Amino acid sequence: MSERTDTADVLVIGAGMSGGAFSWSLSEAGIRVTCLEQGGWPIPSRYPSTHEDWELHISSDYHFDPNVRGLPEDYPVNTDDSAIVPFMYNAVGGSAIHWGAHFPRMRPSDFRVRTLDGVADDWPLTYYDLEPYFDLNDRMTGVAGLAGNPAYPPMPPRQTPPLGIGKQGNKLAEGFERLGWHWWPAESAINSAPYDGRPACTNGGPCVTGCYLKAKSSADVTYWPKAIGNGATLKTGARVAEITVGPDGLADGAVYYDAQGVVQHQKAQVVVMAANGVGTPRLLLNSKSSLFPDGLANTSGLVGKNLMFHPVAATVGIFDEDLEAYKGPLACSVTSYEHCETDLSRGFVRGYQLQSNRQLGPVNTSLGGPLERPIPWGDSHHETFDERFGKVIPLAALGEDLPELHNEVVLDPDLTDGHGIPAPKVNYAMSENSTRMMDEAVERMEEVMLAAGAVGTASNRTMRGAGWHLLGTARMGTDRDSSVVDGYGRAHDVKNLFVIDGSLFVTSGAVNPTSTIQALALWVADHIKGNARHLLD
Repeated sequence: MSERTDTADVLVIGAGMSGGAFSWSLSEAGIRVTCLEQGGWPIPSRYPSTHEDWELHISSDYHFDPNVRGLPEDYPVNTDDSAIVPFMYNAVGGSAIHWGAHFPRMRPSDFRVRTLDGVADDWPLTYYDLEPYFDLNDRMTGVAGLAGNPAYPPMPPRQTPPLGIGKQGNKLAEGFERLGWHWWPAESAINSAPYDGRPACTNGGPCVTGCYLKAKSSADVTYWPKAIGNGATLKTGARVAEITVGPDGLADGAVYYDAQGVVQHQKAQVVVMAANGVGTPRLLLNSKSSLFPDGLANTSGLVGKNLMFHPVAATVGIFDEDLEAYKGPLACSVTSYEHCETDLSRGFVRGYQLQSNRQLGPVNTSLGGPLERPIPWGDSHHETFDERFGKVIPLAALGEDLPELHNEVVLDPDLTDGHGIPAPKVNYAMSENSTRMMDEAVERMEEVMLAAGAVGTASNRTMRGAGWHLLGTARMGTDRDSSVVDGYGRAHDVKNLFVIDGSLFVTSGAVNPTSTIQALALWVADHIKGNARHLLD
């Protein structure tokens, strides 16, 4: 093994959305940041959206599931005992390369679930603690949206106007209006006008295979160029095997395989985990030593526990007119928070967001789209395809997933990655609360589709392929027996080890988490900057 002689002030594991925001913030203050990223820099000219066969790539080398994709920079995940499959991507920018870029914030009530509803736990911070970091992140990222959403406290004007909601969005909005339900144009991390040197979206799509224009605000085009300009070091092709610990019990760096397969040891004074809600517990659990025989920072036994995904149900409304439902950004059209808060008369606690999506292309339509039920081959195939393509509105219900100990990430005893590092195994089952929630959500989605004029509906109550959001596996808290890190992301067991990704989440809310993940990363970064001289006291 080659021993590195340079010691970083701060070592970040993962160059995704949280790692990028965090590294920029620290580098702005002159702190020497080094980041290790398992993947490489995305090459926009290679994105499937630049090729006519883009849908074939979504089924192979750009598939959302790393087990299907199987690229050298991926690692396998055992999902045999999981009702939902996690979707991840290793690259500068992280899984946001495959991101739909829907960019809502968690709402004030999402941080006070125990107080309001008697379930789960309250966060050790509030929406208002994070509010300045939400605002900063919006400015750095660029958000297309419309201020004044009554589902939130007042916010500053968005950086660019909302993206067009399209024919299908206008049609769905008619249904919401007839029912008297809240709806609002989606908050989108996609430029609707030129912003920060990047162009506006051209509605070319599909966003989920990477944006070759750089209109989508993944961290590889927002935070990382600025962080590197400040002097941050980003090493790609670096597969981290474990976090190392000195005899004093402090983290002192990471062992990793470099792009040539040579084992290296990067030393650091502070180590920060930003490898997502599956990758972070995987590395912590694999970092065993005589001081931490059950895995690093795992005295509580909660590393990897309380995994939350956001269960998703989907309904398509079938219309007898061409709505051009495939035009525009996939995940950014119309949203509704009408059903987000607890109403015990519905038979469950907390709630769900309704999020209008667009269709992908003809191949995805034939394979069933969000219904996950392919159109059967045979005499009626083309007739059924013609009824669906461009004429359906996909609507998703994204439900608040409550933390449960049996939903977990553990190390698989047999499966390994290409370097022999133990792979994660995900054990996840839908709770009774989530099942009831999704059942009710389907009823409401079918109701709004009919109110919008649909001639028929079809639904999928639980999408197995919905593991975009990986949360809760190294949760925040003030009690070291019931949490892994404190309210500033610092491990209770290791005072120079921090977590800044979705693993921090105490509860999941009912909205897409990326905005909140990045705000948390900036919150932790400010704490480290303000206490740099006393972190080890």
